[in-house]
Amino acid sequence: MLTAVSTELTPSPSALSTAIANPGALGSIEAYIGAVNRLPVLSADQEHELAQRLQQKNDLEAARQLIESHLRLVVSIARQYLGYGLAHADLIQEGNIGLMKAVKRFDPERGVRLVSFAVHWIKAEIHEFIIRNWRLVKVATTKAQRKLFFNLRRLRPDGASLDTAAVDQIASELSVKSKDVREMEVRMSGREFSLQGSAEDEDGFSPIDFLSDQGQYDPTEMLDQQDQAHQQGAGLNEALATLDERSRRIVQARWLSDDGGATLHDLAKEFGVSAERVRQIEVAAMKKMRTHLAPA
Repeated sequence: MLTAVSTELTPSPSALSTAIANPGALGSIEAYIGAVNRLPVLSADQEHELAQRLQQKNDLEAARQLIESHLRLVVSIARQYLGYGLAHADLIQEGNIGLMKAVKRFDPERGVRLVSFAVHWIKAEIHEFIIRNWRLVKVATTKAQRKLFFNLRRLRPDGASLDTAAVDQIASELSVKSKDVREMEVRMSGREFSLQGSAEDEDGFSPIDFLSDQGQYDPTEMLDQQDQAHQQGAGLNEALATLDERSRRIVQARWLSDDGGATLHDLAKEFGVSAERVRQIEVAAMKKMRTHLAPA
């Protein structure tokens, strides 16, 4: 159960630390936002001192203060991505991960405030989260595609289809090819459906039932296997026909019998010769058959 907190009180460090990983831990997203907005903003000197303590002494308390003083920045950035249908709390949570990465890498001696340095890391983490979860089928896998994805959302906020002129204009503005814009638009506009169907399907079939099975039940593969087996059978019969009657009888009895195959001694008794002689006939017959079956 979520722990409620009064919006008139500042949560304890332990409660807020939990809320950084799970913004809903303070009872509601509104309570979380109210809490982080009441946290003090660090001066440049305070930020520099804390960053030095973290960098030189691995002071985790300094890291906590740096993170907490910038949580309101994450809330502000996450709010810009609410149009993707993802929960605000989830966006904030991912942004907080980016903030923690930024704090870990922040160098106070570069003369840049943490707020400017952290923006990139916060947005990058939120972008990754949106790409992973906005569609079951990934719409953007390369850096260029991700840039196009987010800019295209911005340039067509109503989600309307683009005509040729609009596609060319966006392509020119983003310095990409028109076909890349059109392809991303198709990906973003694609409708999702479940391959498994739903429990309400009256006929009991779902889309996955009509996909080709790449295993042994694929119709095309089965026909190929049947044709190959037929050709092999015909070739075997032709090879057997090249043998004399005794050699053919030995090969069939040894290798083509349904009862497990006759032994050398069984055939030796049948033909009145030694078992070694039967083996020699068998070897010669098999060699002749392989020669006949070998591709030209």
